[in-house]
Amino acid sequence: MNTNIVEEIERAVSQLSPEELAVFRAWFAEFDAEAWDRQFETDVAAGKLDTLAEEALQDLKEGRCTDL
Repeated sequence: MNTNIVEEIERAVSQLSPEELAVFRAWFAEFDAEAWDRQFETDVAAGKLDTLAEEALQDLKEGRCTDL
C-alpha cells in the first residue's frame, strides 16, 4: 500500500468543511458497503461460507435456534 496516497487522502479529508465531510462520509459509506457486498458474493461463490451455512441448518434442524 502506498502510504503517501493514504496520507494525502487523510490531509484532504481533514480540510473538508462540515458539509463536505457529510457528503464524503455518505459517499464512503456507500462505497464501503458495495465493496463488502462484492467480497461477500465472491466468498459465497467460492464456497467459503458453506460450512457455516451447514452448521446453521443443522442447528435449526436440531432445535438449537431461537427467534429474537
